[in-house]
Amino acid sequence: MNTAHLHLPVSGMSCAACALRIEKVLNRLPGVAASVSFASESADLDYDPVQTTAQQVLDAIARAGFTVPDTVLTLVLSGMSCAACGQRIEKVLNRQPGVQASVNMASETAQLRFACGLYNPEQLVAVVQGAGFGASVLDDAAPATPQHDERRELAWFALALLLTLPFAGEMVAMLGGGHHGWLPRAWQLALSAPVQFIVGWRFYRGAYHALRSGAANMDVLVALGTSVAWLLSAWVTLAADHSQHVYFEASVSVITLVLLGKLLESRAKRRTAGAIEALLALSPKTANVERDGQLHEVAIGQLLPGDVVVLRHGERLAVDGTVLAGSAVLDESALSGESLPVARGEGDTVYAGTQNAGGMLKVRATSVGQATQLAAIVRAVAQAQGSKAPIQALADRISAIFVPVVLAIATLTLLATAWWLGDWQQALIHAVAVLVIACPCALGLATPTAVMVGVGVGARRGILFRHAAALQHAANIDLLVVDKTGTLTEGKPQLTDIIALADIQPDAALTLAATLEQGAEHPLAQAIVQAAAARQLALPHVAGFAAEIGHGVCGQIAGQAYRLGEPQWALGQLPPQAAALYAQGKTVLALAEGDTPLALLALADRLRPSSAAAVTALQALGVQVVMLTGDKQATADAIAAQAGIAEVHASQRPQDKAAYIQRQQAAGRRVAMVGDGINDAPALAVADVSFAMGAGADIAIDTADVTLMHGNLQHLADALRLAHATLDKIRQNLFFAFVYNVLGIPLAALGLLNPVLAGAAMALSSVSVVSNALLLRRWR
Repeated sequence: MNTAHLHLPVSGMSCAACALRIEKVLNRLPGVAASVSFASESADLDYDPVQTTAQQVLDAIARAGFTVPDTVLTLVLSGMSCAACGQRIEKVLNRQPGVQASVNMASETAQLRFACGLYNPEQLVAVVQGAGFGASVLDDAAPATPQHDERRELAWFALALLLTLPFAGEMVAMLGGGHHGWLPRAWQLALSAPVQFIVGWRFYRGAYHALRSGAANMDVLVALGTSVAWLLSAWVTLAADHSQHVYFEASVSVITLVLLGKLLESRAKRRTAGAIEALLALSPKTANVERDGQLHEVAIGQLLPGDVVVLRHGERLAVDGTVLAGSAVLDESALSGESLPVARGEGDTVYAGTQNAGGMLKVRATSVGQATQLAAIVRAVAQAQGSKAPIQALADRISAIFVPVVLAIATLTLLATAWWLGDWQQALIHAVAVLVIACPCALGLATPTAVMVGVGVGARRGILFRHAAALQHAANIDLLVVDKTGTLTEGKPQLTDIIALADIQPDAALTLAATLEQGAEHPLAQAIVQAAAARQLALPHVAGFAAEIGHGVCGQIAGQAYRLGEPQWALGQLPPQAAALYAQGKTVLALAEGDTPLALLALADRLRPSSAAAVTALQALGVQVVMLTGDKQATADAIAAQAGIAEVHASQRPQDKAAYIQRQQAAGRRVAMVGDGINDAPALAVADVSFAMGAGADIAIDTADVTLMHGNLQHLADALRLAHATLDKIRQNLFFAFVYNVLGIPLAALGLLNPVLAGAAMALSSVSVVSNALLLRRWR
């Protein structure tokens, strides 16, 4: 039996019985011998691929109620000449069982998602290489930029140009309608052969690999078009038939111009990836670490959590950590998009990539290397730049059939022109012009280049798009649902009132409330615990703690059952004292012992200074803003009035918010949701695009479609403007790419474009698309 081996991590196991259950399920599969370890949460198995596939193994684990987590692998590609190459690589990778692949022509990368342990990177690299392309695994510490040996490319172009320059007289004569013969034909043959078969060998190689795999790409068009022109000219020259024209200048000019276009295109594409390089440049190479009372300069790769890093004036921080001593003003604009420096001192959290604009800090490292927030941002930007926007689907479908259609048009041009003019030589030249001018590169680059620039511009301004689809959806929304706490407000409520409803002292009521809330993470809970800490109140032990989402918490303290939360839930009724507090825009919690009301606790959360201006800006963009909150109607109305929001829905549980969004979507609205990414998770999940507010380590990079690094709602309006600008660039690029081919191919077929001009137009088409996308970098 020819066996294969798999080592799969398995999530969801809670005990050894789970491991035995998975093992039993796997061993039932034909040809499988499995061993599952609960300690390592993994499965090792040998299997016969003829009897059982890897996908069947994964399906069996899923049916048993467990999962094999996915992993994402990025491959850096080389050897692609046009969008058809990317389509072919994508198709070959997606044929592998369990692999989901997406190829980005602009960054020349492939993003692959598959179950952990199903493949090793070398296997997938071999798949790409088997299709005739180069591939390597992307190093996490390096940006995903197109890989080109610029010196070598420049050398090949210089050689082609040097050999093409003598043909300038022939081209001038041809364009002016004069006679050929400025350069002897024997010289033309000798000069053109190296260009055609040495410099142009890359086109033959690419065409061979494409045709071998049953596809066609730009290399096929260039190789076929230039070969026809060169072979016809060589035949006429060797036959000494001076009554026929030769077209050596056409073949060498097309190859030289295509090389020039590719050179310019690769340079432009590297500029589209500049955002990641700029982010990586924020991380210093070394850091000053205090060890045994001495400062040591340590390479960033040797830093460890717990190290004490000294940050001096003008230096950039290499770690995420907590300030132990000192004070400084830090420039955090690269991470938050906020231009003003912020003061940091003892106890504050600081992040890698921030620059000390004044002062000195001692920082204990909590995260280093790839675990820092800066590294997470780089990964998020790289993933977004490599993803595909839905609008690209049409271009992908056209690119997949583009070359075969062009070959058919060229053949039809050849036959029709020969029949009409009775001149096979002229018919061949028309067909060559069709082959040379047609290129799917512009179609393939139209969307990804704009996405890369747009995502990069956003990252530099503290706006992180998780994927290209979020960028496109953000440009189309017409309804924005906002949470109140932490979104419109600062998210840092403070205890303002304790009103007794029974014979209880305020400190005693606060002690009970803080005891119930000490294990919760909600901003209201933290405010109560902080108020108790400020009064130095000792908190007893709570037993049987439970939380009911959207209502409150309960537990037992000293054998007595207590409830704290929304008044009607905790007390069964709304006390009259609560009405005045709600009217002031405060949030009210009720404390009860069993069925006995004890006290009301009022908390106030200030409206963010930027919220009202942000709502006005969003409304100016044609977006309706609606507030959904779990607070009472009076509190919600007070905050909404300050923010300028007309439609408010209060007393909303998380599932109510999600249901509201789904109703609006069913009515044809395109809905976005902005919240804290935790309590609003159901609503964020169903929205067309979700936004998370936050800064630093609190941002929901892994959950939200768009993360606003700085807690400022005005950045959401900026995100929508950027999304609009990016989508406009995509539409412009697609228009140019389509119009270029729609106009260029018929003109070439009718003989209105000679091969040299067709080659120049083809070479410049993709350059113009990338250059247009780069204009987005001027967005403000």
